[in-house]
Amino acid sequence: MSDGPLAGLRVIDAATLAAGPLIATWLGEYGAEVIKVEQPDGGDPLRQWGSQKDGVGLMWKSVGRNKKCVTLNLRHGTGRDLLRELTRSADVVVLNLRPSTLRKWGLEHADLAVGNPGLVMVHVTGYGAGGPKSDRPGFGTLGEAMSGFAHLTGDPEGPPTLPSFMLADGVAGLTATYAVMMALYHRDVHGGDGQLIDINLIEPLARLLEQPVLTYDQLGTVPGRTGNRWDISAPRNVYLTKDGHWLAMSGSAPTIAKRALQAVGRPELTTDPRFAEAQQRLRNAGQIDAIMADWIRERTLEEAMDVFEEAEVAAAPVYNAEQLVADPQLRARNVHPVVPDRDLGAMRVQAPVPRFSATPGRIDHLGPSLGEHNEEIYGDLLGLDARRRRELREQGVI
Repeated sequence: MSDGPLAGLRVIDAATLAAGPLIATWLGEYGAEVIKVEQPDGGDPLRQWGSQKDGVGLMWKSVGRNKKCVTLNLRHGTGRDLLRELTRSADVVVLNLRPSTLRKWGLEHADLAVGNPGLVMVHVTGYGAGGPKSDRPGFGTLGEAMSGFAHLTGDPEGPPTLPSFMLADGVAGLTATYAVMMALYHRDVHGGDGQLIDINLIEPLARLLEQPVLTYDQLGTVPGRTGNRWDISAPRNVYLTKDGHWLAMSGSAPTIAKRALQAVGRPELTTDPRFAEAQQRLRNAGQIDAIMADWIRERTLEEAMDVFEEAEVAAAPVYNAEQLVADPQLRARNVHPVVPDRDLGAMRVQAPVPRFSATPGRIDHLGPSLGEHNEEIYGDLLGLDARRRRELREQGVI
């Protein structure tokens, strides 16, 4: 990309799987030049992750958008030397090697900063640097378990429930992306040097789940699973409609909760002390749930939504993927544009978020093939001649 708010920024994405590569993806949507570094023997495992079409990883196609892909064997000393060369002209490098491997390979921030004091390095690990578990392998599933998320998710009588998507990786990636922007602001506005950003898969998600810790610390109780209910608002649940669909509702604001009771024909409850005051509503959440469930069960999704939208109640249908891409609100905003692709012909992906009025994000292309930009990066950027590039290929370095 040649424009965008991050035009002129160079990012080296030498991480694998989800959290680290997502950071580079989001930066690349807004103009940063992203060079994706992958092992020659198969590349980022994300290429083989999840659903495939004709051997092409669909998730890779989206996460690999706008990136220039090169191969580089970091297990080879010459490969690590080339990575150091790449970082000399970079603003940001993203790595997710174990701390001991970074030290052994001479790729810690202090090592790379010798050749580029302004370099911002993001180091993504399962547990964070330091501590007894710092060198253990970690994945998002472990972060979702240890953050407290799984403990709170699911039915009260059922097991802890893990998400079927990359929640911990995504939250860590988002956290690290805004951390990169703060580090660059410190460097470029305040005249500071680059620095190391230490991010793991537990703490960012745990930050969103802080209330149980506050409750335990101050009240000595450990919150448990409540299904789709939540102990801060009522009504708050999903309800089955007459035609077999699910509808979600939130009564987080007292005015919305009262509107919901009025909409289902129970206006008298809006002045009943058991339901009119927030804390009392929580104590009687089961009764409110039953009232809502009974009313919704007798109506189709369309009938129930018509009533709730007219009454300005916070309710929404529970969408599957087919319904999501068909929603008129999302279609009007072109949330899922169709992007041409050499391998797939075209593919519908989600547009960049957030949206800027003057410098919107863009999708120039989807994930490239393995090593597609080797000649451009090693030849044009690093200045290696054809003979040297051939030697590196023969040695298994690139």
